[in-house]
This record gives sequence, C-alpha cells and structure tokens, in this order.
Amino acid sequence: QVQLLESGGGLVQAGDSLRLSCAASGGTFSRYVMGWFRQIPGKERVPVAAISRNGRIMYYPDSVKGRFTISKDDPKNTVYLQMDNLRHEDTAVYYCAADERVLGNGWYHLKEDEYTYWGQGTQVTVSS
Repeated sequence: QVQLLESGGGLVQAGDSLRLSCAASGGTFSRYVMGWFRQIPGKERVPVAAISRNGRIMYYPDSVKGRFTISKDDPKNTVYLQMDNLRHEDTAVYYCAADERVLGNGWYHLKEDEYTYWGQGTQVTVSS
C-alpha cells in the first residue's frame, strides 16, 4: 500500500513562490506516474501537473504552464511542485497522486480516476 504525504502549502502573496513536496512510502517509487491536482470548494479536482515514470515527460494545463514545474526524485521517493508567480486563482487544496498502471498516452495520467493513491492534501492560499 502506497502512502503519500504532501507538505509545503501555506499563505503567500500574489507573485510569490512555493514548493510543494509529496513523499511516498510503501511502494516502488520509480514505477509510478505522479500527478498534482487542486480543488476549490464546490468544484471538481483538476490536474495541474503530471510526470512520467522516468521523470522526463511532463504535462501542464495552460492555466499554470510557465509558472509551475513538476519534478520527480526517485532516490528520495519524492515528487515536487514548484509554483512561481502565484496568483489569487491558484488558491486551492493541492493533492498529489500516484499510479503504476499504463493508461492513456502511456506517459502520464490526467484524470482523477486514473490515479490509485492520493495524499491528504495541502492548502495553498494566495492573497491578492
């Protein structure tokens, strides 16, 4: 059973940066595709970044492209989400997710139901 633990959330001002971390335990980290999602109250969880097993293929939606960077450190069993130039609309609970299946394009997963394991979430609040 894989367990994911996010950290690094907090309250920042618009234009600031934050780095979220997600530490994994209980599985073989290099086998997993990883993703970061975010959710605001009353809305569905949406992807903000995804990364392939080998850490070389990444996905970002247009809303965060050029500002967010996902990276994967296999020896540390950790995936990161570097968030720069934060905006008020980035305020949300951020979740990391992991899955070892080969789905979709084979590189990463983009849908919530394509991930088996989830962290508990970390709040990011960006004041305008």
